[in-house]
Amino acid sequence: MKPIQIPFRNYMPPDTREDSAAAFRKLSGYLAQLPDDTPVTITFEPGRYDFYEEGAFERVCYISNHTQTHRKKIALLIENRRNVTLDGCGAEFLFHGTLIPAAFIRTEQCVLKNFSIDYEYPQLHQLVIREVDESRNDLICEVFPREDFRIEEGNKLYFLYENNPPLLMEKVMPFEENGRLCWNKADLPFQPEKISEISPGKLRLAGWNPGLKPGCRMVLRPILRPTPGIFLHHADRTGIEQVAVHYAFGMGLLAQMTEDITLNGFSVRRRGENDPRLFTTQADATHFSGCKGRIVSENGLYEGMADDAINIHGTYLRVLEQRNRRTIRASYMHNESWGFDWGEPGDEVRFIRSRTMEYGMEHAHIASIRPTDAETEVGAREFEIVFDRDIPALVPQEPYGIENLSWTPEVLFRNNIVRNNRARGALFSTPKRVICENNFFDHTHGSAILLCGDCNGWFETGACQEIIIRNNRFLNALTAMYQFTEAVISIDPEIPDLSAQKQFFHSNITITGNTFEIFDAQVLYAKSTEHLIFSDNTILHNHDFPPFHRNRYLFLLEKTADVRIVNNHFDVPFVPEKDICIRNGSPGAVTVS
Repeated sequence: MKPIQIPFRNYMPPDTREDSAAAFRKLSGYLAQLPDDTPVTITFEPGRYDFYEEGAFERVCYISNHTQTHRKKIALLIENRRNVTLDGCGAEFLFHGTLIPAAFIRTEQCVLKNFSIDYEYPQLHQLVIREVDESRNDLICEVFPREDFRIEEGNKLYFLYENNPPLLMEKVMPFEENGRLCWNKADLPFQPEKISEISPGKLRLAGWNPGLKPGCRMVLRPILRPTPGIFLHHADRTGIEQVAVHYAFGMGLLAQMTEDITLNGFSVRRRGENDPRLFTTQADATHFSGCKGRIVSENGLYEGMADDAINIHGTYLRVLEQRNRRTIRASYMHNESWGFDWGEPGDEVRFIRSRTMEYGMEHAHIASIRPTDAETEVGAREFEIVFDRDIPALVPQEPYGIENLSWTPEVLFRNNIVRNNRARGALFSTPKRVICENNFFDHTHGSAILLCGDCNGWFETGACQEIIIRNNRFLNALTAMYQFTEAVISIDPEIPDLSAQKQFFHSNITITGNTFEIFDAQVLYAKSTEHLIFSDNTILHNHDFPPFHRNRYLFLLEKTADVRIVNNHFDVPFVPEKDICIRNGSPGAVTVS
């Protein structure tokens, strides 16, 4: 079929400040007249394009790991099509309100490339500390860049923009002047006793001093995350090339229930060193929930996020009831992850005991699945699932989860830079093969890499069974404490009753050829892990920050087996008796040379 090129200039030229969302809807009307597999390239010209909520599409979307507001406005929407490329040709896309900039929904072989995403009015805001009055426990701050705000009830700060309701600022991400997050300052609550404006844009914060110095920037944020920058839902074989997200109200990219995704040069980054904003996204840079096939992320820059650079997982459903030997009722549990399909007939699943995180029975396959609290999977929390064979009787009163193994991906995370972000760097939770190589983790505020798994709080699957972490550089990771951050590389599944666990959760993890440049002690923490190799790595110490972490060991191993720490290079003498701590295990389970 002959390819078709559609110049967006036919609908809206750049730099008009008029509503490009309304123009794109007109273009979509033409697109709908073509066969849905017609190869189409939509081209923009360099320049600025503004997108407003008034002219945007509106769809009911339940988006994993976001605030579930159901109806979403979408600017650049491609749905129910194959072979569509949206080429920005270097354009800058500016968005107004909280609309989703770009979404592929039920598409195949579509591409986004060569543009940037930003918002005129983010919901994160900055205060620069100008003075610290230790005697009065006050801070003098300036709103920077200058924005409209109001003070209510004497101590609550709201920022005003367009037609959006003002949001209360509740948390602080504290940055140094150089763009690094402040040492040992994580998730500060924004709690001044009194806020007063002493001159235009200059505030006195009375009765509150979190220990920051003049010049530091406090990035204020609310807790809501309404929309991602890019949304993929059943968008198989998607490619994203040379796209930069400078701000998003949630994740930079959120993909769910999608097979095969390739990111090349996708970045969540500031607009350069002179960008007055030190922050980028409200949450993760990239997040993949319930995807399968292969996820490739290469040549990206991820900085300034309020959460991780990449997080890959499925979602455990909690078993509510076993109706018979082939039928259960199960539910999404986390308030930010529900409302979308979880599986389909033929999918392979397995059960897990939530208290011990043990997979205790043979796998089964879904014969049928239907929502029980909604007409379709859209908006559903609960499902009735019928299996193709009998399953064992579940123990009454014991909590169980169920994991969909068919919707789990292979991962390649390569040649990326992750720096100056809150929380953690890379999170991998998939039983398929993961390769994390040749990346630079530069001052991640928490752990650089986390392997977790949790069927009790976040309900994010699952056990890793083949992870290769090689040839990466880790510079001054873990300058503050967050959840699951026991070391630079933290293998830390959430297990309420570890003492009762008889089956290891993670397995077959190789960490080799990496360079760790550390100011503190902790390099590796591993819990409930077997067949772990830490070899041919280089560990270098510096004095860039004072040591502070509660974990004082290079290697802390908790309920592990077949761990090999061999052929590594240390700039100070390595003393296994001092540098390795083994809990709930035997020294014979660790090989050191």
